[in-house]
Amino acid sequence: MTSANSSNILSSTFYLTGIPGYEEFHHWISIPFCLLYLVGIMGNCTILHIVRTDPRLHQPMYYFLAMLSLTDMGMSLPTMISLFRVLWSISREIQFNTCVVQMFFIHTFSFTESSVLLAMALDRYVAICHPLRYATILTPTLITKIGIAALLRSAFAMIPLLARLAFFPFCHSHILSHSYCLHQDMIRLACADTKFNVIYGLVLITLLWGMDSLGIFVSYVFILHSVLKISSQEGRFKALNTCGSHICAVLILYVPMIGLSIVHRFAKHSSPLIHIFMAHIYLLVPPVLNPIIYSVKTKQIRQGILNLLFPLRISSSMM
Repeated sequence: MTSANSSNILSSTFYLTGIPGYEEFHHWISIPFCLLYLVGIMGNCTILHIVRTDPRLHQPMYYFLAMLSLTDMGMSLPTMISLFRVLWSISREIQFNTCVVQMFFIHTFSFTESSVLLAMALDRYVAICHPLRYATILTPTLITKIGIAALLRSAFAMIPLLARLAFFPFCHSHILSHSYCLHQDMIRLACADTKFNVIYGLVLITLLWGMDSLGIFVSYVFILHSVLKISSQEGRFKALNTCGSHICAVLILYVPMIGLSIVHRFAKHSSPLIHIFMAHIYLLVPPVLNPIIYSVKTKQIRQGILNLLFPLRISSSMM
């Protein structure tokens, strides 16, 4: 009876990994991570605050930008506590249920961010190709429905994948490769047939990311076709300039995402540092860079930040 209880406890406890080989420097390594998380949280909260409080930004483009900030935070925040618990030598242990919940939020918001980027591409398509119908097509009600549908689609798609983990025995190693839980990392430790999870995961990535990326590509084909019809070069540049921030956001999400998938599928025996480096880029770079890119390249967001930082100076200069 005692051995059975200890076996159950063991099978429900996993151990997170920091930076292998650099354990004595974990406290120093935590400093740049802390700064990155701080920049990401402050940047996304600033954008959310500006969009909420500035009536001039109550437009479809900025509503979608607020959704992007929410998904960025939803993707990175679940990893923060467990990462710093490892780097600050508080605890490497994580219970199975906690691990699955963390996994659910990471993957769900990752897929949701891809859907939001597709919605932003459609927003740019309507704004450039059908400017006179922009306000009537992208109504607040439709935008709300798009956001809810994107979240529900991603959440429901993850349930069958994560539910099967409860039936897997983990009878060998319980050491995960990262300082947080990823599905592709956990099924590697299962002592069971994981064919369904592997195939379902590949199908899920192909369908969700594939459909979203295809939709983004098709939207930009129509956008370019419409832009090339503009006679003036200045008009073409102005139209394309409104898409610059979105294109950067797409690359920031998809390039690390594809890189991490390739590393997990085809470079299983490579250095653990490569896996850890790619995973941190995948989860930290979009939340940090997206607010910076939109703040630099979007005049209205930049003006909102200036109003937030220097309200008296801005108001006096306008009088």
